[in-house]
Amino acid sequence: MSAATKTDNNPAPTAIEMIKVKVDGRELEVPRLSPDWQGKLAPTTMIQVCEAAKQDVPHYCYHPKLPVAGNCRMCLVEFGTPALGPDRKPLLNADGTARIAKSPRPAIACATPVSPGMEIYTSTPGVKQMREGVLESLLINHPLDCPICDQAGECKLQEYSVDYGQSGSRFVEAKVHKPKSVDLGPRIMLDAERCILCTRCIRFTKDIAGDDKLGIVNRGSYNTISTFPGTAFDNNYTLNTVDICPVGALTSKDFRFQMRVWFLKDTKSICTSCGTGCNVHIGSREEKIYRYTPRENEAVNGHWMCDEGRLNYKWIQRTDRLRDVLVHGCKSSWGEALREIAHKLKQAPPGSVAIIGSARQTNEELWLLSRLKSRFGAISDSFPRDGQPDKLLVSADKNPNSNGARLTGISFTEAGINLAKIADGIQGGVIKTLLVFGENVVKRAVSPAALSEKETTTEAIEVHGITADVLAKLETLIVSDILPNETTRLAHYLLPGCAHAEKRGSFTSTKGRVQKFMQAVEPAGDARPEWDFLQDLVCNVTGKEGFHSIEGLFNEMAKSVPAFNGLTWAGLGETGVSVKI
Repeated sequence: MSAATKTDNNPAPTAIEMIKVKVDGRELEVPRLSPDWQGKLAPTTMIQVCEAAKQDVPHYCYHPKLPVAGNCRMCLVEFGTPALGPDRKPLLNADGTARIAKSPRPAIACATPVSPGMEIYTSTPGVKQMREGVLESLLINHPLDCPICDQAGECKLQEYSVDYGQSGSRFVEAKVHKPKSVDLGPRIMLDAERCILCTRCIRFTKDIAGDDKLGIVNRGSYNTISTFPGTAFDNNYTLNTVDICPVGALTSKDFRFQMRVWFLKDTKSICTSCGTGCNVHIGSREEKIYRYTPRENEAVNGHWMCDEGRLNYKWIQRTDRLRDVLVHGCKSSWGEALREIAHKLKQAPPGSVAIIGSARQTNEELWLLSRLKSRFGAISDSFPRDGQPDKLLVSADKNPNSNGARLTGISFTEAGINLAKIADGIQGGVIKTLLVFGENVVKRAVSPAALSEKETTTEAIEVHGITADVLAKLETLIVSDILPNETTRLAHYLLPGCAHAEKRGSFTSTKGRVQKFMQAVEPAGDARPEWDFLQDLVCNVTGKEGFHSIEGLFNEMAKSVPAFNGLTWAGLGETGVSVKI
């Protein structure tokens, strides 16, 4: 193949022109074009250059993932460009440097593109005066209710008032009072008095969520955010507007007045409501979870997450959680139960053991189950969970780790295809021992309202599974789960497990991204992470020493699972690594 042919078929990427600009006297080389809110190349703006220079420019309406509005004026800066002579050539100083002509007018940094040789000034007396003026205007009618505002601790109006505002107010007239506690929808409350009309919520709802229901009504000082008449703000992404609201105007009904944010412990985790694997922050205090918020990961969820996933945490702290190790219905200890289970498994004839894992369990736990599967020549499977996807983040796969189940060998290309074989094996007396981890395998017809909170679906279904009569024919039924169900009540050995927020581990998303999550709270009662006691069980059965840390377990798993070869726990970082699936 000729060089010309190669060039025609595989054109080289167009080089982006680099230009030199100065920010407060510091020279930088920046691209003339940079990704905009949609990821498309657009002229690089002043605020992007200042961010690259690590020079803070305060802003309210600007958000890197929203269209530019340019209406708050908080990001005003002064600037200058190379002076040109009558021949349109740059004028030079005596030392040979370009002469800079300072603009008589400031510019909004969020919407003004940079040009070669431009100088940006972010801390001049003029800029300071402009910021003070903007803040004074925004605070004229703002209520002094910071002590009771949910945004306290995360409020840009508070922070910028301290950093850039004046120490006192000259306003003596009566403030305009706007509506308080306005019910915008099922999950959002509006305090219009606090709103600074940055329009972030309007732009997010229209341009990101695709649900154009918010707008500004009234005029002048009486402007306020409102839904369009006869509509409710009820799409599946409404709570993102709480995150991006720079003040306390929009608040979550779920988190409202629950906890001060500076008391919360922040834990990096993964949403388990579907297979997308959105990155989240878990906010907890004293072993109680108060909220999920999105954690930025451009490779997965960007800055956003859906409301359904954000609110899917309360089942973790239900009062009926499984807390005790039970052997034939009687309370026991971990050591005694695991020894008995190991003894029974060692005596099990080849082909008499079956394993049902869960695609809501971690890669490490599924791999340990696959080691038991190999040891006994067991048949195995996991449960499929299908639902309605959307065009933004929600996946049709409602399991967070279907790929992990497949890659470790617990399920096959299609989850659930072996469940009937397992049922037939039990019915025929071939399968005498069944291990069930994280699933209610009893077959039943249910509506969505009858499902447990961690069994989400959008339609009435007949849950895949095995009838209770068939399960009763087993000699040994070993079950691990978090919440009580029909299967746990039939178990000969019941081992209380943990929710993802109570342990560490990793998931593999629908797009093949392996991501780790950390422990936020301690498990209830005697519950233990499944990887922890599965490791003990595998050691008791095989006689081989295992690993006592999740790091060592993951690294060992990566050596034996082809798709994970080369990965390490440390190498996953905070945003994960993509693998071929």
